[in-house]
Amino acid sequence: MEKKPLKQLLQELEKELLRLGYTEGSMKFYRNRWKKITQFAEENDEIYYSEELGIKFVEQNYQILKKDFDKTLSQKDTQELRIIRMIGDFQLHRTVLRRYYKHKEILTDPYYKDISSKFKKYCEQKDYSKVTVEHYVKQSERFMDYLVSQEICDCSNIKLTVINSYIRTLTGYTYKTVEQVTCSIRSFLRFLHQNDILKVDLASKTPMVQARKQTRIPSVWTKEELKALIGAIDRGNPKGKRDYAIILLACVLGLRVTDIKNLTFDCFHWEEKKLTFNQSKTRETVTLPIPTEVGWAVIDYLKHGRPKVDSQVVFVRHLAPFLPFSESDHLSQLIRDYMRIAHLPTLKKHRGMHSLRHTAASRMLEHDTPLAVISDILGHTDTDSTAVYLKVDINKLKECCINTPEVDVYD
Repeated sequence: MEKKPLKQLLQELEKELLRLGYTEGSMKFYRNRWKKITQFAEENDEIYYSEELGIKFVEQNYQILKKDFDKTLSQKDTQELRIIRMIGDFQLHRTVLRRYYKHKEILTDPYYKDISSKFKKYCEQKDYSKVTVEHYVKQSERFMDYLVSQEICDCSNIKLTVINSYIRTLTGYTYKTVEQVTCSIRSFLRFLHQNDILKVDLASKTPMVQARKQTRIPSVWTKEELKALIGAIDRGNPKGKRDYAIILLACVLGLRVTDIKNLTFDCFHWEEKKLTFNQSKTRETVTLPIPTEVGWAVIDYLKHGRPKVDSQVVFVRHLAPFLPFSESDHLSQLIRDYMRIAHLPTLKKHRGMHSLRHTAASRMLEHDTPLAVISDILGHTDTDSTAVYLKVDINKLKECCINTPEVDVYD
């Protein structure tokens, strides 16, 4: 790719930000910083932008490296780093990466919005789950937005080189994230090919990154961490009662966050002390016993915490409007807030709601629950998915060791 002088690079970046709908207030902020960076480059006899130039700029003006070493980086400092990172990303990929998408429409071009609508219907006809449809559509829209940034105005003009260039923008993300995004793009490309928009089957030519579950160690909570987390919940207020019940459903019964959000009054069979629901991922009906602690937590919330709203969904938001949680809400804010109150570290491992599901599985394993039973409780279609939890139990791993005869190396 042709390297362009800094001033020209910033002019093209400004044009792209305006296309993306950045506000005048934001543009004023960026122009101010770009002016300072340009002046800094001139003082250092630099015509082109480089990562080294950007780092020197933020270090001289904001002492970023020292603050990072002292662990005193502020939100403002992080914003300064984002500015130079944005310039570097645009120079390398000709697009703006790692944008904040929440509550914003990704696509504005009528042609691509129509393509996205048709792709969504295609996914629904494939009978994908709601979560999968939402994920595929969202990732395909981000890909189409990238196409616009590359001045590709028609999907028929997509080439393999463009796809590979887009995948390179995912550098730095986890293998699992890259796998999920690539899977979405391949599905989108299949849709284009089957509808004769693409004449070549680019889906089959797009490399698939596989992040095997068996290579990852799940994030689990220790008993002490879990006790501290639950102890941080104020069960004396309505929101605390709700959060306590949700967290127990995750860490005791191992429910997925989507299934917790979808629970209705009809799912709870109190006389039989059983919980029955259709899993969102497998679409299989699962029936689980309701442990006493979990049952009383839910009852306490229903009697003394839940807002009086006309909805069959058990768990609702406690800020007006009192509606069920959105499909895109992973409830990670619940965990994050209580971890902060309990002074638990947040950087060691993933600490979302799914980590509580991992914890439930590892606790069952500690109590010698057979893998087949754990698979049934978690709703896994096979025990291979469940076997990954062996990795968090060293004692069980030792039991799996194979005795091999000693070999005389001098023989």
